Amino acid sequence: MANRTPAPFVHVDAATAENARRQGRDPHKLEQSSKFVLCFLDASLPDPPVNANALLSALPGPDTSGDDRISALPFALLRNIVSRLPAKDAVRTAVLSRRWRPVWRCSLLVFTDIHLLPRRHHPTRADTPGLVAAISRVLATHPGPFRSVHLVCGYLDAHRLQLARWVQRLADKGVQELVLVNRPFPLDVPLPAALFDIGTLTRLYLGIWKFPDTSALARGRAVPFPNLRELVLCTIDMESRDLDYLLASSPVLETLGILGSKKGVRLRLTSQHLRCVQISFCQVEGIHVVDCPNLERLFLWGFMDEGACGIRFKIGHAPKLHQLGFLEPGVHMLEIGNTVINPLTNSGIKASPSSMAYGVKILGVHMRFGVHNDARMLHPFLRCFPNVETLHIMSAESTEVTGKVNLKFWEEAGPIKCIQGIKSMSFCEFQGKRSEVSFLKFFFQNAKALKNAVVMVSKGRFTSIGEMISKVESLTPEKWASRGCSLLVCENKAEGGDLWSFRGGLDLFVNDPFVEVKSLFV
Repeated sequence: MANRTPAPFVHVDAATAENARRQGRDPHKLEQSSKFVLCFLDASLPDPPVNANALLSALPGPDTSGDDRISALPFALLRNIVSRLPAKDAVRTAVLSRRWRPVWRCSLLVFTDIHLLPRRHHPTRADTPGLVAAISRVLATHPGPFRSVHLVCGYLDAHRLQLARWVQRLADKGVQELVLVNRPFPLDVPLPAALFDIGTLTRLYLGIWKFPDTSALARGRAVPFPNLRELVLCTIDMESRDLDYLLASSPVLETLGILGSKKGVRLRLTSQHLRCVQISFCQVEGIHVVDCPNLERLFLWGFMDEGACGIRFKIGHAPKLHQLGFLEPGVHMLEIGNTVINPLTNSGIKASPSSMAYGVKILGVHMRFGVHNDARMLHPFLRCFPNVETLHIMSAESTEVTGKVNLKFWEEAGPIKCIQGIKSMSFCEFQGKRSEVSFLKFFFQNAKALKNAVVMVSKGRFTSIGEMISKVESLTPEKWASRGCSLLVCENKAEGGDLWSFRGGLDLFVNDPFVEVKSLFV
């Protein structure tokens, strides 16, 4: 049989592929990993504010006289209508009549490059030259301002001059929302410094760029982003000083997301407006919430360095913080007030009133139950959150099993006030291990206020439904502290499925983002 011709590279450029070969690596594996990164990134980006698949037509009313009543509407209202259309449809309104001809040029335009591609078509390097030309025409033709611009389909390493012109035009003409993504490879395409001239931005998403050296930016200039309320950085190559500069340049920032940073993230947060912070799939060196009086939610998920331990996580002044997760007792060095709970020394100092986060109502914990030291740290962690009403636990797979973590282990640690007041609990990735079962027994025997609980079994863990039921039946409901509690047991839909929704975590209209995690499984 003849050897099959390898599939052509789509995401990896020729130079990166050749460099991988010289290093003895398979560039096709790099291609697959790049595809995965892009899929995850695309799922984390916000949807464009308009839908190109909408049907742009209207049925005549029963008593219509054939008059064009829409064209007779006030000009300001026509501009509002056009600003809610995709760019291609907005331009097409110019041919309707003389009345419509100037409308699209005077409207807040919505433009996304994905609408330039055929439906269900994934962008490739071959598409980029045509996209670049079309994007250049649109940004040059429309006088601005722009309501929203999403440029997410281009492999822009060979089009850096055009990219610089785009960003400068957006700065000159004004844009409120900008989503700017470069497709890999290479990963060192510099982000144009003209970005810092776009003072009209209220929302900014950046994906797969090398951040400019902020020390080279002019000092004493006006605040670059006086109106920016939402900032998300996805796979950005930047130094800690650049991140500090960016945060200092956004005085009214409410939402901050960092996804997929390989360099250590070190955050020191002081903000009067910040409401939501989310750090996912990053190397984290430390997070210190110094003074954030309006911070409501703080989410950490998916450390890239599995050997990370002792990451300092300090909560200072954050009186409105009511959603927190996922804490990892074996990784985080939690500090509240003067109390430090250190997994490196297994020091679980008894919590005092000054070291408790009383406002936290929803708590997420990522836990390796089979690791004795991790299990030992769970008690002092939970004692710092006495008013938790909803507890979400993600059970982590671990090849390391140390010591006996049985029911006696949990009982000897003593009662935990927050468990007694918990009303709702979910346990994801249940594997049926003895350490997990013993914790659930302890939990159900002490959760007096519990109303509902969900146990989601890891897909493929059990050979039959009967085996799964037998594991759960051992929890013995007759010994539960809450007689009115309902328990739902189900299997995860996807093996190792999506454990966290980055978009859900940033959405302040979602009351409990951890429930979105649960909905992926139930």
